[in-house]
Amino acid sequence: MDFQEGLPECLANLKAGADRPVRLFCQDECRIGLMPITRRRITLPGVKPIQTAKPGYEYFYLYGAVEPETGQRFFTEHERLNSNCFQVFLNRFTEAFSQSHNVLVLDNGQFHKAKKLSIPKNVELMFLPSYSPELNPVERLWQDLKDQLAFDFYKHLSDLRQETRLVLRSYTNEVVRSLTGYEYLVEATSVLSS
Repeated sequence: MDFQEGLPECLANLKAGADRPVRLFCQDECRIGLMPITRRRITLPGVKPIQTAKPGYEYFYLYGAVEPETGQRFFTEHERLNSNCFQVFLNRFTEAFSQSHNVLVLDNGQFHKAKKLSIPKNVELMFLPSYSPELNPVERLWQDLKDQLAFDFYKHLSDLRQETRLVLRSYTNEVVRSLTGYEYLVEATSVLSS
């Protein structure tokens, strides 16, 4: 059975055994750095667009979880992409959503499956099939975030961090829901409200 078809049944089983409301979140990480983000530009025929570029090799990672049905979201910033940082993310996430049993749909990154991880009691990890980023709607949120940061030139990582935080705060639940509300996820969560 494929992931999309089996998700409603998995959620229904979790709901039957849970002592609190069950919520579905999608989780992913994104690297943000000083290397300028470029996108295509429309110009007159034969005119090449000019983009200021100064390669920068400083970066940080955003760890994020989004509830596609409501657009609620949770982000943390980290210096690395590893199991220690993922553990910190999980601990903060579980504190933020302590009143519910939270299903996190995520990719198969090795640090997501590290044996030393201590998965909180109110968190259930559900892994996507290998090589299927198109099933994770957080990828669309990262794309939109990078589109808003594109073409800007940041001399210092602190400036980029500040701008990234501003963009993240500017998202409303409606905008996030429109970006991440994949039909198969929203339909699967309907079993949680019945």
